[in-house]
Amino acid sequence: MAAYAIADITVTDAETYTGYQALTPATIEKYGGRFVVRGGAHKTVEGDWQPGRVVVLEFEDMAALQRWYDSPEYTEARAIRQRAATGSVIFVEGV
Repeated sequence: MAAYAIADITVTDAETYTGYQALTPATIEKYGGRFVVRGGAHKTVEGDWQPGRVVVLEFEDMAALQRWYDSPEYTEARAIRQRAATGSVIFVEGV
């Protein structure tokens, strides 16, 4: 079953965040993932959620998603993101 990482990110240091953006796509591809949503325009139509930068990644299954997230390559990129942004990330299975 496909698995998705859904992130709501607020960039606090745009210059540092560019380092994260430069590293991350290759890590996603290496572990079989792909971008579904990458910070596009959004509109809240119900509730009061006001997300920052929304990102959705798709992987073959939860195990592949977890391998990517725990990988040495993404661990390096994630540390940059955590210095340059705040936010939330969830993993969810889907169809």
